[in-house]
Amino acid sequence: MQSSDLKTFLNEKAKTYEQRSFITEDPIAIPHHFSKKEDIEIAGFLIATIAWGNRVSILKSGKRMMELMENDPYTYVKNHTPKDLKKLSSFVHRTFNGTDFSFFIRALRHIYQNHQGLEVAFSKNPKAQRMDENIHHFRSLFFELEHEKRTEKHVSDPLNGSAAKRINMYLRWMVRSSKNKVDFGIWKRLTPAQLSCPLDVHTGNVARALGLLHRKQNDQKALQKLDDQLRTYDPSDPIKYDFALFGLGVYENFGAKITH
Repeated sequence: MQSSDLKTFLNEKAKTYEQRSFITEDPIAIPHHFSKKEDIEIAGFLIATIAWGNRVSILKSGKRMMELMENDPYTYVKNHTPKDLKKLSSFVHRTFNGTDFSFFIRALRHIYQNHQGLEVAFSKNPKAQRMDENIHHFRSLFFELEHEKRTEKHVSDPLNGSAAKRINMYLRWMVRSSKNKVDFGIWKRLTPAQLSCPLDVHTGNVARALGLLHRKQNDQKALQKLDDQLRTYDPSDPIKYDFALFGLGVYENFGAKITH
């Protein structure tokens, strides 16, 4: 497929899948239950953190998270007591357990009390071309409190080679425009041009099938290559192609058809 044809194809697929009708079975459905900025960004961060595996299971666990927080995330984070945290001990989603959840709540309060909230914590350099350094900085702030070493695996660091799929997905939700009623666009310090595509099995397979990516691993080096390609198609909003790549993989089985 010629580059111009591929751009047209991806633009059409991005429009097809960036629709509110797809929200109900996607993790982004969880923060869509809220209207206040802080509730949206906290709910979004938590559900993005556990967004691996079966999406039905992710949504079930996300709803459980919100219930344990009395469906009032910001108030819960701001005002929780040690007794409240004990109630989180039963939570488990794959390798994310109650100990991790409890720390995340404490760390989020620390972020709001001492670092002006999630948006500011992710925006050390609001002019950065990519988000790697900003994500690394956020991670260092998030783990300033005493914590178990095992919990660190739930917040990826792109400077250590990770593609940071879940954080990049979360940033898409917070930063991209809400005009299609899918993403929220509630963070104004950053722009879509700085964002990277959430690179996972689906997007990676489709990207390889289309010739956008040749590296076999879904790591930071692969993500940088994919970023470079997608920025040639739309430098102001390259992450919109996440909808195309993910939709082609999940709903059309495109990557599997081409690569097997």
